[in-house]
Amino acid sequence: MTDTILKDNESFLEQLERAAFDYFIKFANPANGLIADSSRADSPCSIAVTGFGLTSYVVGVERGWISREDAIHRTLKTLEFFWNSPSGSGDNVTGYNGFFYHFLDMHTGLRVWDCELSMIDTALLIAGMLTVGIYFSGSNPDECRIRELSDQLYRRVDWEWARNKGNSLSQGWKPGCGFLHYGWDGYNEGMILYTLAMASPSHPLHPDGYKEWGLTYQWENIYGHDVLYAGPLFIHQFSHAWIDFRGIRDVFMREKCSDYFQNSRSATFIQREYGRLNPLRFAGYNENCWGLSAGDGPAGKTVRIAQRERPCFGYSARGAPFGPDDGTINPAVIAGAIPFAAEIAIPALKHIIETYPYVIQEHRIPGGFNASVKTVDGHAWVAEDYFGLDQGAIVLMIENTRSNLIWNLLHQCPYIVSGLKRAGFQGGWLS
Repeated sequence: MTDTILKDNESFLEQLERAAFDYFIKFANPANGLIADSSRADSPCSIAVTGFGLTSYVVGVERGWISREDAIHRTLKTLEFFWNSPSGSGDNVTGYNGFFYHFLDMHTGLRVWDCELSMIDTALLIAGMLTVGIYFSGSNPDECRIRELSDQLYRRVDWEWARNKGNSLSQGWKPGCGFLHYGWDGYNEGMILYTLAMASPSHPLHPDGYKEWGLTYQWENIYGHDVLYAGPLFIHQFSHAWIDFRGIRDVFMREKCSDYFQNSRSATFIQREYGRLNPLRFAGYNENCWGLSAGDGPAGKTVRIAQRERPCFGYSARGAPFGPDDGTINPAVIAGAIPFAAEIAIPALKHIIETYPYVIQEHRIPGGFNASVKTVDGHAWVAEDYFGLDQGAIVLMIENTRSNLIWNLLHQCPYIVSGLKRAGFQGGWLS
């Protein structure tokens, strides 16, 4: 059934994927390879978006959207920048102990917004670096240099330091403040982080850190689905952009007779059911309009439902079914759910395009829309900006659905294999 759905929608998926890919061409700085967090004119670089961008170049080469030579040039610029960037615990730096600051100036590459040294965002950047290191396997000097730099940048990350004398990893660190006090409790997008940390040939995290993180998991039965809970849907997608979790299980999932791919499928169906039930009675929600996740929203607005005023948020991580929820949908996570549940994700995207044609124009998916908040012309509120994380997830998840490209590449990455095995994963392609 899924194969038939994908075949019938091949052109539709191509258009969505290509529109998202173009973000990484338009919003990259050709001088240093850094890629903007969003389409806002003053947006800084996001290191995680840059990781998605590096991986997207691989997709672009395979799809014929960019030449191999151009992709190599862009990739090498990026890797050379990070390798040569200033590092330290003071001001005017890009990173420290192999990690990088969450947001960087697009031109200088230095830390901005008083942001944290981010462990998860560094992991997403490194995932992109390792992907290009596997893909560009030629013998010419540029491709050899890509492989060398991707490996050296990974080896430079001090994951052992990032555990802050505990077992599990800290979420971040700031100069003058030290490690952030809020933790990584509960299932989240950190699977790629722990996989890379445990596999490090230079500063590995002990598997006890992964086990400790798993003790904070929340297993639920929601709408008849047994699921490892995380409310925002992007959490069930980001690590899957690189790692193929189909049929492989760690100790936790072996006990639950499930795997993380099936878990993401269940989370997707829970979101669809939440949209159908629409317990808070927001406009537009139904079985083909769902997708609560991190995204932009109509900050400062309120909606009146059942004689009650409900405030709206700006950029926020919304979740289902336990909230928060202000009526804002992020359609990018519907596209990101296509590998897990194409039979409900594709109809949902088409429904939004047909019902709200001004939301997804020319197949470009914005950072959110809210049908409960109306503009002066009676339209649903729509985010003005596009976010790089959304666009990257769209490219990688649709490509994995269509060809398994990124999953197959990372099957060949010895660090991914080693990290998964150290975490206790067995079965499937790991066997």
